[in-house]
Amino acid sequence: MTPAAQVSAAIEILAELAERRRPAADAIKDWGLSHRFAGSKDRASISSLVFDALRKRASAAFLMGSDAPRAVVIGALRESGGLTVEEIAALFSGEGHAPAPLTDEERERLATATLEGAPAHVRGDYPEWLAERFDAAFGESAADEGRALAERAPVDLRVNILKAAREDGLRRLAHLSPEPTPLSPLGLRIAPPAKGRGPALTAEPAYVKGLVELQDEGSQLAALLCAAEPGEQILDLCAGGGGKTLALAGQMHNRGQIYAFDDDGRRLTPIYPRLERAGARNVQVRAPRGKTDVLADLEGRCGLVLIDAPCTGTGTWRRHPDAKWRLAPGALEQRIAEQRELLDKAPRFVKAGGRVVYVTCSLLIDENEAQIARFLEGHADFSAVPAEETAAKAGLPELARFASPHGAGFRLTPRTAGTDGFYVCVLKRG
Repeated sequence: MTPAAQVSAAIEILAELAERRRPAADAIKDWGLSHRFAGSKDRASISSLVFDALRKRASAAFLMGSDAPRAVVIGALRESGGLTVEEIAALFSGEGHAPAPLTDEERERLATATLEGAPAHVRGDYPEWLAERFDAAFGESAADEGRALAERAPVDLRVNILKAAREDGLRRLAHLSPEPTPLSPLGLRIAPPAKGRGPALTAEPAYVKGLVELQDEGSQLAALLCAAEPGEQILDLCAGGGGKTLALAGQMHNRGQIYAFDDDGRRLTPIYPRLERAGARNVQVRAPRGKTDVLADLEGRCGLVLIDAPCTGTGTWRRHPDAKWRLAPGALEQRIAEQRELLDKAPRFVKAGGRVVYVTCSLLIDENEAQIARFLEGHADFSAVPAEETAAKAGLPELARFASPHGAGFRLTPRTAGTDGFYVCVLKRG
């Protein structure tokens, strides 16, 4: 396929997404199945165009004076791709499978339009209905935080210390030019490609043998701030695929016990092969069994209960730019209710002097500081551990600079920390 034909395909996929609220990856896959002539490199380029357009959807539409798929792609080619008017015009020639030629108005807008005077949600490329919440969280920096969330994310890896040291990971993956992550002592970072797909990490021998795991640096830090110790009894209440469970197992050097639970047993399915690959032997998976209380024996026994809470995922928009446009107010309300239920459930399992660590990949106060404030009002036997104390306990005192300005806990964002967006708060039982 020619680059112009790839642009046409991206416009077609975006039009389909405008009609149906579905993940972009699914729409791209379906397009590929119905257009068998497109090779893997073509599909990668088309995917890149679609996701770049979604990253810049609001600002591109503002620049072009239209939110039609064609206009968004044109604007994104300038904003994300850095193409000139003439370079874009060459792709919109109308010849063969290329899109129709640029109109005079489109050329004029490409040449002269700016984001000057645009509201923060347009400059930051996030939904208008979240504008007040972003203002509350970030104030005058809201647009800058949004822009950072609209950039391509690097590939972050966590070295599995049950099997290797970070130096081993750097050496084994040297052909991919990894760098040590600046904040996590266990992380490796591979810069994002300018376009197309990144490296196929799951095919790397270092991954297959369990020496490294895919995990954003922010998620690594959330696990490290738990300060898990060998010999502890830990309940991961929302274990899902096991990313943080595996990280905790490494911190504990396979001593003690982690109980991995999720109220949806289907989400636990990936954890079994991951545990085997990582060599994690101190994890007991507790899948739900109907009305049976599979956690009854853990009541009052755990030194740590981790709540990796379901959330809106606003902190992961770099990796899932389509998710921000599919997110609806009703989903936020549902997540808040689920988070409250989990926070109220956790104390049952915490022993005296034990702790609850609450984590989200959200940047909204509603899901973070407000939830902690509500919890503390109803649980007088718990207190929030100050960020400085938590960071020192984890051996990462420099993380204290990410203390939330809105209450207890830590806030990590792409703009301030270079990670995905995360919130972490440690609550200790007296």
